[in-house]
Amino acid sequence: MRDPADRHHAAGVVVVIVGVLLAAGGATRFGSQKLIAPYRGEPLVCHAARLLRSVTDETIAIIGNDAEAVRDALAAVDVRIVENSEWREGLSTSLRAGIRAVPTTAEAVVVALGDQPAIDPAVARALVEQWRATGLPIVTARYRGVRSPPVLIARDVFSEVEALHGDSGAKPLMDRIPGRVAFVDIDTPVPFDVDTPTDLDRES
Repeated sequence: MRDPADRHHAAGVVVVIVGVLLAAGGATRFGSQKLIAPYRGEPLVCHAARLLRSVTDETIAIIGNDAEAVRDALAAVDVRIVENSEWREGLSTSLRAGIRAVPTTAEAVVVALGDQPAIDPAVARALVEQWRATGLPIVTARYRGVRSPPVLIARDVFSEVEALHGDSGAKPLMDRIPGRVAFVDIDTPVPFDVDTPTDLDRES
């Protein structure tokens, strides 16, 4: 499978895939800033950031809650930091901040969550391949029938992200016109996310 971080030329246009890591939330169930909690030898957020960066031309991490601590935790990863001052208003504000920050050459973004450390890079690659194959503007992973990040959003629908509100990500975009959504079906459970300190002991 061809790596989506490669830049392809079609009619002289460079196609660029950008990762957007959503890492701004309040982590209320965890009791403290979970993204900087140690997990397998480094801050939790570094795992998702590094995985996403490995399959994209550039990765942007959207931070908000405890911004300086999360920024410091990500210092060892090659990501660009964007601070979302509106993070308290929900996940949609971070997605909007990410879309606004992508370079004008970006043709699509792959969106992942900072508290999901076990995303398989092959899944992100498959999203890009499915987008190229189908031409549909949204491609999401579907784990045994359950939609879950990562999700690819093409530039065709960037403008619609501006209309999103509240604590939801790409789901309203997918629900609005289901026929424009492609899927990558994966025969494994949804990758776990860290909600409580005991989740840090999970292996997969």
